[in-house]
Amino acid sequence: MSSIARADGFAVDAAAVADAGPYAPALLASLPQWVEAGQSLPSGTDAVAPLDAVTQRGERVEVIAPVVTGQGVLPAGGDAAARTVLRRSGERMRDIDCAVAAAVGFAELNVREPRIWIARGRAATTPLIDAGLAMLARFVGKAGATVHGELTDLHEALARDEADAVIAIGGTGGGRDDDSVRTLARLGRVETHGIAVSPGETAAFGFTGERPVLLMPGRIDAALALWLLIGRHLVAKLAGGSVGDAPALLPLKRKATSTIGMTELIPVSCADGIAEPLASGYLSFAALARSDGWIVVPADSEGFPAGAQVAVTPWP
Repeated sequence: MSSIARADGFAVDAAAVADAGPYAPALLASLPQWVEAGQSLPSGTDAVAPLDAVTQRGERVEVIAPVVTGQGVLPAGGDAAARTVLRRSGERMRDIDCAVAAAVGFAELNVREPRIWIARGRAATTPLIDAGLAMLARFVGKAGATVHGELTDLHEALARDEADAVIAIGGTGGGRDDDSVRTLARLGRVETHGIAVSPGETAAFGFTGERPVLLMPGRIDAALALWLLIGRHLVAKLAGGSVGDAPALLPLKRKATSTIGMTELIPVSCADGIAEPLASGYLSFAALARSDGWIVVPADSEGFPAGAQVAVTPWP
């Protein structure tokens, strides 16, 4: 492995031009080889002289500025020493990791991309459930997983084992067509029906074999809250990574109240560096559309007083 140029310029032997200057230029027998950033240095050279450091008048070649050993050069192993582990098995591949892998010569990498069934939890379709399914599909893609197949029926999704997890919307309540929890109980096992999350209290969680299944109510606000508080963490775990939020700390414009024992997601609007809570419990379309992000009131809290610093996370 040879040294490479970190900048465009002339490849030179630094010892031959170390004392060069405008009034005492170093004379060279011929014009040095030009190298581009990223190219290997020719044999016998150890530095890169910038364009304006070398002049040519006819056959006379002069270096008019000193160049030291290693100038403009990345030594062999400078990017990564031999046997350096760049990413370990189980770690998440970020965009920058893909670029590094390509730069060091990996044409292909084996990656684990979780496959998620997005299913309809009840037989009857509604515009709300269809909108929720489309929303979840977008979220799953952004989380680094793939929506596996085209299934929309929960029974078929649970009966097949191609995917790593199943997320379904609808059928978790007490209506006549709400039988998603019974379907999961028949084809797998229900660990819990009723989760202390608001909105989304009637959600359920279980397994078919070792495959996790998350059942969400057929409401946009409930599906959104359950994705942010549970679903995306499930997908990240399957991918071998974790969720990395970057919330902003802002003061509350007015008090945000919550019920003890419930983890509550509250949409907030942000103006002039202040967070204003817009809704709780049921999150209307208007509140969601007007909001800029969300805060979480933990289960052991009754809320936050006006002026409290809260962590505001932007919507996905």
